[in-house]
Amino acid sequence: MKKVKGLFLVLAVAALTACNSNDDGVQAGIEIPGITITDDIDCCSAEEALQVYKFLQTVKIVPELSTEIDGKYNVFAYTTTGGFHNGYNEIFFVATKKATGNYIKNFDITGLTPLMHMVKMDMYHSTAVGPDAASFNDGYLAVKRTWVSFVMNTSEAGSWTLSYDALVLGSKGGIEKKDVVVNALPDGQTWLKSFKVDDATYYLSLVNPLDFKTGTNTITAYVSKKSTKATVPYALASETFTIDIDPRMPDMGNHTSPNNTSLTKQADGSYSGTINLTMTGLWRIHLTVKDADGNIVAGGEELSTLYWDVTI
Repeated sequence: MKKVKGLFLVLAVAALTACNSNDDGVQAGIEIPGITITDDIDCCSAEEALQVYKFLQTVKIVPELSTEIDGKYNVFAYTTTGGFHNGYNEIFFVATKKATGNYIKNFDITGLTPLMHMVKMDMYHSTAVGPDAASFNDGYLAVKRTWVSFVMNTSEAGSWTLSYDALVLGSKGGIEKKDVVVNALPDGQTWLKSFKVDDATYYLSLVNPLDFKTGTNTITAYVSKKSTKATVPYALASETFTIDIDPRMPDMGNHTSPNNTSLTKQADGSYSGTINLTMTGLWRIHLTVKDADGNIVAGGEELSTLYWDVTI
């Protein structure tokens, strides 16, 4: 997984240049494998479809999460690798008309539900998920994005299924409890941690750390709250926290780096700050979580056990 760049985040904005209109569908010189362009207002124009097609070349399909609806539509799911791993994973969805293969501009993906079966105890639990899948912004309608953050990998101890609901031009469908394999991260990568406040359990999901490089990086995370019923996906926490970071190199005498800024809550529910990584190698990012009043509720002690590991 070393340096499997999350270039899709950059390419998404460049690739999905427009999918909010349609033209006569006969733009000269644009040919897209497997797609016939018509004047169908439900679908992308030739230029728009080409940009979506180019974006989809930067990700890989997840066959077990792709489905047909009413014999008329296909819904395809993608991730960066075509699979899943511990911690944060983005999932992308497109819907197409079977008759033309063209991308449908308006459709809904809801109810993403990961479920793990713990074999020995014969019990089930879910994990943290993002909101319902949404377009990159209001102008880019043909690709929907959401995420799931797996608390454990698949092993003899337990296995995962994923479900979701789809609504495409009035037709309902989706995926029901399809088996998926969640791979363990390699040594030096730990992207999901939990902490407790009173009786509540929260999960800290680090977003796309393989994008990190030496120097100053934007660091993004989500804080999710475990559901009262363990089988219900863990939604974003409504509470507001501040997450102080102290990056250290355990293989280099635990030296730190300057000029880091705390992660604070953004309008979209994510947490964002900056982290300065002065050299390549293993970085252990120690965390101090404060509530809205500035009280430390988790971590905080020197070299605390609440940390993310990232190797660059």
